[in-house]
Amino acid sequence: MPSITTFSNDGLTFDVRDSGPADGEPIVLLHGFPQRATSWDKVAPILHERGFRTIAPDQRGYSPGARPKGRKAYSLAHLAGDIGALIDEVGRPVHVVGHDWGAAAAWATAAAYPDRVKSLTAVSVGHPMAFIRSMGKSNQILRSWYMLAFQFPGIPERVLSSQSRQAQAPMRRMGMSDEMISRFRSEIVADGALRGGLGWYRALPLSSPQSMVGKVTVPTTMVWSDRDFALAMTQATDSQRYVDAPFDFVQIDGASHWIPEERPQELAEAIVARAESS
Repeated sequence: MPSITTFSNDGLTFDVRDSGPADGEPIVLLHGFPQRATSWDKVAPILHERGFRTIAPDQRGYSPGARPKGRKAYSLAHLAGDIGALIDEVGRPVHVVGHDWGAAAAWATAAAYPDRVKSLTAVSVGHPMAFIRSMGKSNQILRSWYMLAFQFPGIPERVLSSQSRQAQAPMRRMGMSDEMISRFRSEIVADGALRGGLGWYRALPLSSPQSMVGKVTVPTTMVWSDRDFALAMTQATDSQRYVDAPFDFVQIDGASHWIPEERPQELAEAIVARAESS
């Protein structure tokens, strides 16, 4: 099966990292903010050793050929549509895995295309409706302060682009390593992907709860870490309410939000367990 290097949707062109056994069961890996497909570099080789093929796109706002203007272009429906087009390019149903915002896109994809998704593994971020409802049931609204801050035009770009120690201190407090911060500066800031990544947050006020993701009907695993600065446990465990299929909750103790980099082996085992049982 030929390797996929790019795919197109909505007049946009997306870059793809396609690796592992060409005849392996395909797993689509979706990155979050502020990262790109390289965030899966520690997880993918473990999946390859288990016989899986991994397909990791740079998503909307991140790929140089897929950076539309205007926040309407970054709705969950558009994000899911992109992954649906990628699955069409693969030519067969896939297992979908997403971390952070990639998890939100993965939930939306699984709900919209159940015939094309064999299983879902969501990492850190629960089902969008569980996330919204957790605001009134936990301290999630306090954890999500940055989502409001990201709505102001121009200011987040200036702050996050700064090379000062003060600007980078919050990233370190949130668990990002020096290597991750360096990659953020090169792949996101220097490459011009920051505004597109922020577009995902800025599209949120345009969505009503009624237009959010529906129930998921494919086997699902929810992976959450107990030192996540941004996501409360409630939004993760309550996600089961929105899954009409086998559901597993996996807690990784002692890890921050950045599970793919910190605990690639444990995450890969959860992904494999879900894929092999689906």
